[in-house]
Amino acid sequence: MRKRLAIIGNGMAASRLLDELLRRNAGESFEITVFGEEPRGSYNRILLGRVLSGGEPDEITLKPREWYAERGVAFRSGVRVTQVDPVGRKLATSDGDSHPYDVCVFATGSSPLVPRVAGLKSDDGTPRDGVHVFRTIEDCIAIRERARPGSSAVVVGGGLLGLEAAKALCDLGLHVTVLHLDAVLMNAQLDRFGGELLQRAIEKMGIFVRTGSSADEVLGNGHVEAVKLRSGEVVPADLVVFACGIVPRVDVAKASGVPVKRAILVNDLLATSVPGVYAVGECAEHEGKVYGLVQPIWEQCAVLADVLTGANPRSRYQGSKVYARLKVAGVEVASFGVTDAEFPTDGPRRQARRGDARRLCGSRACPGADVRPRRADATQPPRRAGDRAGPHDRCRTRSLQLQSCKRIRDRGRDPRRLRHPARALRRHPRRHRLRLVPRAAYDDVGDAREDRSRDWLK
Repeated sequence: MRKRLAIIGNGMAASRLLDELLRRNAGESFEITVFGEEPRGSYNRILLGRVLSGGEPDEITLKPREWYAERGVAFRSGVRVTQVDPVGRKLATSDGDSHPYDVCVFATGSSPLVPRVAGLKSDDGTPRDGVHVFRTIEDCIAIRERARPGSSAVVVGGGLLGLEAAKALCDLGLHVTVLHLDAVLMNAQLDRFGGELLQRAIEKMGIFVRTGSSADEVLGNGHVEAVKLRSGEVVPADLVVFACGIVPRVDVAKASGVPVKRAILVNDLLATSVPGVYAVGECAEHEGKVYGLVQPIWEQCAVLADVLTGANPRSRYQGSKVYARLKVAGVEVASFGVTDAEFPTDGPRRQARRGDARRLCGSRACPGADVRPRRADATQPPRRAGDRAGPHDRCRTRSLQLQSCKRIRDRGRDPRRLRHPARALRRHPRRHRLRLVPRAAYDDVGDAREDRSRDWLK
């Protein structure tokens, strides 16, 4: 007899979980039912900007309604789960029905974060005309109906969705201003240097960016007329869009007695302390971390599908590496690792060439290192006799950068063992166009230093 599997939520996490389950022939073991609040099938929330720009919702749809029926999945659209009874193994929905289950998975995702801003509602208590959030397809349609070429819009939030909304509104002919509380755009993924590069690219599109600013009050008589900043400055606006973050949706879990901190607490099996209840996606908290990027959620879904179907009983979720490769408002952005130094001795090495930004991190950074980006055609000038040694000259004469070392490696030589590696630089200055890093960056590798040296010589 097949077990009854209930998936609460129909977002991107639930969609991926269905794919992983069906790939493991879960239909033979489970009767799957999906509960979704929206009246449509799952869609790619990252591509909402296409709908805002004038595209059809079908362009970003992942699973239309007929997809569920063709694969034997029961889809309850337009229904919200209000409470889960772990003892009786039943869940209650907003339409008053009760549905039994054997296994329940929370994939409720997150809700848009709307800061406490005065003036969001009119004097009669109704929402002020022209104030919107940017989270669903219905939000995009409402914003698009309000937007008029030549009018002005203020987007509160400089993250991924906020910049996508700003780009779409700018393409519609609006004067767009982005307000971001942090000093760096996409501060969750980028450091200061990367944020500056992204801001320049966004401003070249005709979008005005104000970092370190936040909305304090929405002004207008019945409809939006302006936004008052915390500094006291007033920015005229006919449309205000809030895309300033998300918060995990845990209201149903709290009402059902499922342990919650910032999100629903899960272990390496993606299971909660309540038997038969699991959680994945933006609503799950694992080892104190809540992941909002796509790749970690994909990994969670694969592990949970292995656990539920028994395809790999030893499968465990051990956390995810934080990296992302996104297209933000038409700009390719890739980030990995942490945005800030973890230890006081950590120091960055940055380079810029032809619009690309790369970052190398090494300890005991040379105090004389210049971290500013160089011009695209910059080359290291050869040192002449009589020149005074600068604070970074020792770094230049001790080791070549990794890319330069690769060229010497191809000739079968270890660049760290050259007595005068800078001679190669003076002989062929155009071959070594990237910046040099201090030898200390290699020394910090520790015991792996000799292993890396052998790898270079292979």
